[in-house]
Amino acid sequence: MTARIPALFGLALSLLPTIALAGERPIVIELFTSQGCSSCPPANAFLNEMSKVRADVLPLAFHVTYWDRLGWKDPFSFEAATARQARYGHRFGDGSYTPEIVVDGSVGLVGSYRDEVNGAIERAKRDRHTATDVDVARIGENVAIRIGSGTGSGQVLLIGFDHEHTTKIGRGENGGRTLTEANIVRSIRPVGEWSGKPLQIDERFPEGQDAAVVIESSDGRIVGAARLSSGST
Repeated sequence: MTARIPALFGLALSLLPTIALAGERPIVIELFTSQGCSSCPPANAFLNEMSKVRADVLPLAFHVTYWDRLGWKDPFSFEAATARQARYGHRFGDGSYTPEIVVDGSVGLVGSYRDEVNGAIERAKRDRHTATDVDVARIGENVAIRIGSGTGSGQVLLIGFDHEHTTKIGRGENGGRTLTEANIVRSIRPVGEWSGKPLQIDERFPEGQDAAVVIESSDGRIVGAARLSSGST
């Protein structure tokens, strides 16, 4: 819902921390992975590390469904993750594969190739295109999204994710292994359209322990991003 926010909610928004400068937004790292893929654990470990030590990126693990029929059903896989990767695969011309890391919606790379991914992150930081500022805060059972003015437009995506899960894999290519995975996406949905003017959105908190917002331009590039503000209640 992007309509008027109730007065109390508007007051709460006014108390949110000041939005950081647009150029400081995190680079969005999307890992497309599956617990049924034997090549994925090194990429998962890479994303786990980024989630713990890097403030300059927003790492998100999307578990796809197309491995589920091959011996092990990933409990975190969901169709929206598969569909999101398929759109990237169509745009990049390389189809869907695991593990794949997409950097800031602009380039897809093998997720376990750390040097290549780190190089792409540094290039994305130098060339970072940010159309506007974004701030996200939790207020009770809602999430408050505040987007500033700017030049451009894009779809506003609300993403819910869990911090970490450890899973004992019973079958499939990783059968017998225990995998620890971080920033597992549990939900993603569009919640509005930003057209260059300031925008405030009040939504129910998404499925997941944490939340982030991404603004995606019509060509698929990320032009705004923020994680839930620390200290939100």
